[in-house]
Amino acid sequence: MDKILDTIIKNRVIVIIRGIEEKYIIDTCLALKNAGIKMIEITFDQSRTEGVDATFNSIKLINNYFGDDICIGAGTVMNTHQVEKAASAGAKYMISPHCNKDIIKRCIELNTLPIPGVLTPTEIVTAYENGAEIVKIFPINLVGGIDYLKSVKAPLSHIPMLAVGGVNSSNVSDYINAGAVGVGIGSSIIDKNLIVNENFDELTELAKKFIGNIGS
Repeated sequence: MDKILDTIIKNRVIVIIRGIEEKYIIDTCLALKNAGIKMIEITFDQSRTEGVDATFNSIKLINNYFGDDICIGAGTVMNTHQVEKAASAGAKYMISPHCNKDIIKRCIELNTLPIPGVLTPTEIVTAYENGAEIVKIFPINLVGGIDYLKSVKAPLSHIPMLAVGGVNSSNVSDYINAGAVGVGIGSSIIDKNLIVNENFDELTELAKKFIGNIGS
């Protein structure tokens, strides 16, 4: 798990893929990889019963095709069954919108990195004390954004934090400078129109622009 955390800290960007059909997954990931993206999260679709299997299939496809070239994780992980399903497909980390002790425990048992969603200082510390080595501050844009991150980092600087929610190419460097070890980014990079029209070179350029705005 330490290796995955180190990868997050080194690469700083996890691209969130949500609602992309399986037939576009490899080309989408290849476009992101060509832009220098190392970390990709495939979210569980909680709105349909077949969503778990769809996520499993996409994660397995990516893992088999790219191997270590892409560090693949699962997102919107709501229960331990989804942890087990994603881990069996090759997911290295599990990102949740909430903090669930059972999910954290099961991730650790399966040697995958839990990244629970938290908001308040109490939730941050609770997740950390239950074994989460990194937490996702979500939705950070609705609670003060960069100023909020600075405030919670002051007393909790020992806990790595991922900023998710409203992060874009204009503010990403501010979040990093405010203390986030990384960010989760979805629609600012994953342009579904580009994907369904198979304009993958444009998707690569969009991702490159985002990466370029992070700074050194």
